[in-house]
Amino acid sequence: MKTCSTPDFSSGAAVLTRASLVIALTLAAGSAAAQADEARAKKIVSGVCFVCHGMEGESASEVFPRLAGQHWEYIAKQLDNFKSGKRKSTAMAEMVAKLTPDEMAALGKYFEKQAVHPEPVKDKPLAGVGSYIYHHGNKYSALPACVSCHGEGALGTTSLPRLAGQYAAYTESQLKQFNQRERTNDNAVMHSIAAKMTPLEMAAVAEYLSGK
Repeated sequence: MKTCSTPDFSSGAAVLTRASLVIALTLAAGSAAAQADEARAKKIVSGVCFVCHGMEGESASEVFPRLAGQHWEYIAKQLDNFKSGKRKSTAMAEMVAKLTPDEMAALGKYFEKQAVHPEPVKDKPLAGVGSYIYHHGNKYSALPACVSCHGEGALGTTSLPRLAGQYAAYTESQLKQFNQRERTNDNAVMHSIAAKMTPLEMAAVAEYLSGK
């Protein structure tokens, strides 16, 4: 008579246990590394960045951009561009001179995690004009709609900046710099777009975005 033997699952269980242990150790190492990067970024922010951009990326003045909620890849790229001189700013060039690529990425991830606190628009009629331009462009000057690149919520992408909640004065200043060919990075498309914008349209779009 044939007898039924009980399957031996011990070897399979051991493999699963080892795999689970490897995964757990990998996750723990990743978490520890992320915490170390955040601590390093916070130290850099408290030593340098906070003066202009605030500890949580809220910015101390409308002259400086809000960094809270901005895509970390975009922030890291801008820091690298300041360091290389591709984006011109004497002040920022000095600030980032000693930063490594890893520190730039860590700073980007730190600011991306911070809460965004948009403020109500100051000029609602102007913001209304900006909303139209942002979503529809201006067919009379062949100005394309901003929404086609920056998205319905103006949240941008990893390669395009988040514009929602940004200070109106800062956004307007960047549009003017693109228009005057003073901003020398991220300009492949923006130079031609800003060249078609009137001062009113720049101010209107900036005002609209500040309250999103």
